[in-house]
Amino acid sequence: MTAAELAARVGGTVDGDGAIDLTRLASLEDARSGDLSFLAHSRYEGAMVDTRASAVLVRKDWDGKCSCTLIRVDSPDAAFAAAAEALGPEVVHFKAGVHACAVVADDARLGEDVSIGPCCVVEPGVVIGARTVVMAGCYLGHGTVLGEDCKLYPHVSTRERTRIGNRVIIHNGTVIGSDGFGYVAGEDRTWMKIPQIGTVEIGDDVEIGANVTIDRARFGKTVIGNGVKIDNLVQVAHNVRIGDHTAVAAQVGIAGSASVGGHVQMGGQAGVSGHLSVGDGAIVAGRAGVTKGVPAGEFVSGYPAMQHGKAAKLRAHMMRLPALKQRVAEIEKELADLKKRLDKVS
Repeated sequence: MTAAELAARVGGTVDGDGAIDLTRLASLEDARSGDLSFLAHSRYEGAMVDTRASAVLVRKDWDGKCSCTLIRVDSPDAAFAAAAEALGPEVVHFKAGVHACAVVADDARLGEDVSIGPCCVVEPGVVIGARTVVMAGCYLGHGTVLGEDCKLYPHVSTRERTRIGNRVIIHNGTVIGSDGFGYVAGEDRTWMKIPQIGTVEIGDDVEIGANVTIDRARFGKTVIGNGVKIDNLVQVAHNVRIGDHTAVAAQVGIAGSASVGGHVQMGGQAGVSGHLSVGDGAIVAGRAGVTKGVPAGEFVSGYPAMQHGKAAKLRAHMMRLPALKQRVAEIEKELADLKKRLDKVS
């Protein structure tokens, strides 16, 4: 499509040649003629001078140098996502029906236009909503309820009695409803397993990355709210509750019975100890270790996690430690020399 047509689609305005054709998406560095790129952060402004893209999505108030057509928008990130639907590769579609290599229980209920890929196992009591796609090698445990318009990529496993809402996307290798880590030490100092008899409930419009584990509750349910986005390699322990529209980056660990509010942002490798609460709208920085509750709207970082401004000051002081150590050594030497002189006088 032309730059003008794309601008109309993403709610932007054209600064330059609106008739130029756009056929592909690319980064500023890799772009060639016919490509659309975007400037989402000021650190990449240097690449705007030399980019060979035909058009670039920029903020409406951007005033830097660039020789190509600009499409000015409120959010280049959001506009680029919309542009990807128009200019990206053709979406892969899956034929409705059950593959001959799949094993589907007689009493499983499949909605209209459901697609079940090869080598899938659908256990008794499973319910799958209309237009849902279950790709190769997935396992749906007894009594799993899977909503409409969902997409399960290969090798996703859901254990018994898991409930998943509508329009949920789950990526390769994720396990929903595995047993929580629950044991009690016996008198002989061996570990006795505590039965994990609860389940997992996932809301609508959730996306879960690859190789995520969400444990079933010891009793009751582990809950993932509506619109939650979970990155790869995240561990959600038993009886955790995550509120609506929270975003969790890769390698986060949330310990048992912790409660994470709605619209929370958790950076990569952050950890939350068990039975704690992270309030609505809080931000937990990457690699932060939450060892006490976080109030709503608070921004915390560091270990143990604390208010970000305080943590930043502490880190700044730590960076000065080598110089302080050297200064203390110099002062100790000066004091030792002064003591020697005083001893001679006395």
